[in-house]
Amino acid sequence: MAEPLGYGRLVPAANAEDDPLHAIDSWPVPTAAAGWTNGARTELRGPTTKAFALASVTKPLVAYAVLVAIEEGSLHLDTTASQTDGSLPDVTVRHLMSHAGGIDPDQRRSVAQPGTRRIYSNAGFEILGDLIAATTGFAIADYLHEAVLAPLAMPSTQLLGSPAHGAVSSVEDLLRFAAELLTPTLLDRSTLRAATTPAFAELTGVLPGFGHQEPNPWGLGFEIKGRKDPHWTGTDNSPSAFGHFGRAGTMLWVDPEHQRAAVALTDRDFGPWAAEAWPPFSNAILGAR
Repeated sequence: MAEPLGYGRLVPAANAEDDPLHAIDSWPVPTAAAGWTNGARTELRGPTTKAFALASVTKPLVAYAVLVAIEEGSLHLDTTASQTDGSLPDVTVRHLMSHAGGIDPDQRRSVAQPGTRRIYSNAGFEILGDLIAATTGFAIADYLHEAVLAPLAMPSTQLLGSPAHGAVSSVEDLLRFAAELLTPTLLDRSTLRAATTPAFAELTGVLPGFGHQEPNPWGLGFEIKGRKDPHWTGTDNSPSAFGHFGRAGTMLWVDPEHQRAAVALTDRDFGPWAAEAWPPFSNAILGAR
């Protein structure tokens, strides 16, 4: 059997009943592709080299690039947005990455004091993109490619628009990224551990699509499951599970306790169908032998 991902081992299921990925065949979407990995073994289903619009699954990719820039010393978690927006002198990179900056969801303006509310903000990630450009001299799309996509051999992945939601990628590429999140090679383990630990852990707020959560833990670019209920991952995912889902009907999670990661990409917008389909799908992946 070929090893198309360049890591792990592709193992076909004996039949559909043994394959947790077969559930995507019944999802009410035009096209779906999915896969899971534990770093040593990888399973795939559907058009796994097809590039799908990621929507907000873009954010973990961009966050990883920001973390690389931090390790390189180009900027710091305490760098303020004032470098590119003088109206936000107290908002730091740490605030922006964890949606704790008090930034309006879609406009570059303050609506709350930094560190007091979890307000999910696309505008905050666009400010991060500007900070990367200002401190590294590279546009965020170019820096993402050089810092993350090229080293991880992710040829189907590009940032074509906003650093909040403008990337396209394939299941195979995102599983390479997921394997990196299980066993980091581009970052020190301590950096990734800090990024996937709740920042401003006590903050409450709305998890888009799933309502108010108290608390609403978020890491540095990664949503953390914690005790959130309802949630888009499985009931069997551990509280330490982290990742992101996107409005385009896309999701990626990594569960360090189970040492397993999953990706599902579709071309139907997120809605009740996904909130219903994804948790049992995730549970099945965690239970796969």
